[in-house]
Amino acid sequence: MKEYFAVLSQIKSEILNSRYLIAKMANRELLNLYFKVGKVVSEKAASGKWGSGTIKTLSDDLQNELKGLRGFSSTNIKRMKQFYEAWEPYFLISPLSTDQLENNSDKTGIIEKSPSPTDQFKLEKSSLMTNQFVEKFLLVSFTAHYEILSKVKKLDERIFYIVKNAEEFWSVETLKHKIKNNLFEKEKKLPANFKKTLPPEMTHKALASFRDHYLLDYIALSDEESESERVLESEIVHNIKKFMLSLGSDFSFISNQYRIIVEEEEYFIDLLFYHRGLQALVAFELKTGRFKPEYLGKMNFYLSALDEYVKKEHENPSIGIILCKDKKDTVVEFAFRNVNKAMGVATYETSEKLPEKYRNILPDAKKLKEIL
Repeated sequence: MKEYFAVLSQIKSEILNSRYLIAKMANRELLNLYFKVGKVVSEKAASGKWGSGTIKTLSDDLQNELKGLRGFSSTNIKRMKQFYEAWEPYFLISPLSTDQLENNSDKTGIIEKSPSPTDQFKLEKSSLMTNQFVEKFLLVSFTAHYEILSKVKKLDERIFYIVKNAEEFWSVETLKHKIKNNLFEKEKKLPANFKKTLPPEMTHKALASFRDHYLLDYIALSDEESESERVLESEIVHNIKKFMLSLGSDFSFISNQYRIIVEEEEYFIDLLFYHRGLQALVAFELKTGRFKPEYLGKMNFYLSALDEYVKKEHENPSIGIILCKDKKDTVVEFAFRNVNKAMGVATYETSEKLPEKYRNILPDAKKLKEIL
């Protein structure tokens, strides 16, 4: 039976991997098609040969010629035009064709070099574009691309949302929410002492792994609850999957109220994670008010204990993140000056208001308490 389940697991893995690769290829081809269509429509419109009603006619004729065709409404064709015009300065369509593929074949007909995922688009003009970015660009759905184009105007901000979408597998609804809440501006570099306390090869990766601000909008707290660190911790643990999505990739949750014993006394770390990329333990301490310098002393103690009693030999030094409601950067900077353990200070934001559509339906918090 063990052998059977091993085979079952292997085949399941192969199926899932194949589905993922097929989805990637399909999305790449779709983006390439839309880019080409956008190019044709844009050039015809620029030449003055097409009037405002031509796109509608084109859409209707395509529907008649190709029964059951989806995705080519006049609205979507206009979006393809926008897609092409937005990225045309940075991408061009590769001339790679069937003839060229045949030229790359040996006499047996086997292609010596298959086209890579980036062969459909070639980089051009901008130093901001890299092969790594193109790979991520091609992973993002057209719907998500259009959402970014329509809501975000600056190139560096567009690149930010494309990369985040590809790396963290956002749904379109999640993307809309992140843009609406201005994640680009909020996700600045974390105030931290990593350059001074971590090995050089870890520093950049550590800075890239943490954020300056975390949006915990899936947690709704009353005024009284927002002052309780234990309530905040409980809500995070209750929503641990969503919290880990907020953190980003490579985090594994170990425990809340993680117990460590030093000289027969118990101490408890609010949240303990392990980061696979950094190969390090990550301790989070939750504070519902503004950052205070004394918080670093407590975290320094926790990290020393983790490194002494919990960290494995092959693992890197533990990292601490103090998650506060608010902070003053100069206070944080001064507090870090004589600390020898790797730490950062981030802020968080929870949802404290009812959605607009419910505000006139339910009584306010004070009235509700009176009723209860």
